[in-house]
Amino acid sequence: MGFVTASAPGKCILFGEHAVVYGHPAVAVAIDQRISVKIQPSPNNLWLLDGSSLNMNRNPHIKGLIEKLWPEQFGAPPLSIHIEGNIPRASGLGSSAALSVATAAALRMARGRWVSKTDDTQQQHWLEGFGSTITKSEPYDNSHGFFAPESPAERYHITGKSSVDYDECAILAHSVEAAAQQGIASPMDSSTCSRGGIVIISDVIEQGIDYLYQRTLAMKDATRHWHIHEMAPPTNSDEVYLVIGSTGIHAPTGKQVAKVADMLQQDPSRMKEIDTIGQIARRGIKALREGDFAAVGRTMTENQLMLSSIGVSSPELDNLIRVASPSSLGAKLTGAGGGGCMVALTRNPKETSNAIELAGGRTLISRLGSSGLSIDESQNTTFWTKP
Repeated sequence: MGFVTASAPGKCILFGEHAVVYGHPAVAVAIDQRISVKIQPSPNNLWLLDGSSLNMNRNPHIKGLIEKLWPEQFGAPPLSIHIEGNIPRASGLGSSAALSVATAAALRMARGRWVSKTDDTQQQHWLEGFGSTITKSEPYDNSHGFFAPESPAERYHITGKSSVDYDECAILAHSVEAAAQQGIASPMDSSTCSRGGIVIISDVIEQGIDYLYQRTLAMKDATRHWHIHEMAPPTNSDEVYLVIGSTGIHAPTGKQVAKVADMLQQDPSRMKEIDTIGQIARRGIKALREGDFAAVGRTMTENQLMLSSIGVSSPELDNLIRVASPSSLGAKLTGAGGGGCMVALTRNPKETSNAIELAGGRTLISRLGSSGLSIDESQNTTFWTKP
């Protein structure tokens, strides 16, 4: 029996929470903790998740990806899915995006891809998929058929890792994240979990860093546009670690975003604080480019002061940040705030971790900017091909 195993990392945000909603840049890094998804043909012709019947309504991300990549109405057979990982759920560390990216990659690997050679350069063009060509143009939804009238003799079916595309997996993960969150989702998590390393999101093309692509999402109030960039971790990044401390308190992102929006509506002059977070994020990007981790740490601490100012920190976060600070270059909350996690940049990860755990937090230790999506294992991978 064939199988495919794919994995993707979680993420944490170093700079720019909340200000990114108002057009400023934010910076996320992939962490060492990962979600792994193994798929194989179902032994009993039923959809299975970890050995039990798959409840599609309780697993909206998986359901959405199955609908897009593995349509039963076109003859795709049921699969058995097994999920492992060490990213805490509902912690602001990208567990759902990592699950979605890894699942999208595994399904694409199991399906392969139809392509066509249509010009003198023998460039392969996708005939189905989410992203119009291998060279990346505007994404489109053409998962159920061919977008060009090539004859069967001009069609080629490719299999293996060459059929998997980082950008397609990020597109699909973003789409199911948005669907699961009532139409509201930034592409930051999906892009970081797919690409790995350091990812910068902004409403403009930032200068001096590598530009990847634009993402657009029509929301209830407006159509949002994001520009996604990436940065390789600095060459001296092995000198430092991230220590992530969890408060154990779940604070929904939407509630925190709405809290900031209400604050600005009641007092528009406080937009200055949001703008300051944006300026801090740009200083953080510069410090990362230069590999100046002392400056990165100071910038994280400045960011935390502003996040506290706009009311999205919490006593529990403040306590973990306080105890981590003596052994760290800098520390701040990561994500929406109100609970969830904090992150410290440190050269002494064990000392920082011990301090956080003595204060009641639970910790994870990671490198700065880990690897992205990976096909880890595979055997007899093509389970279904649409003719």
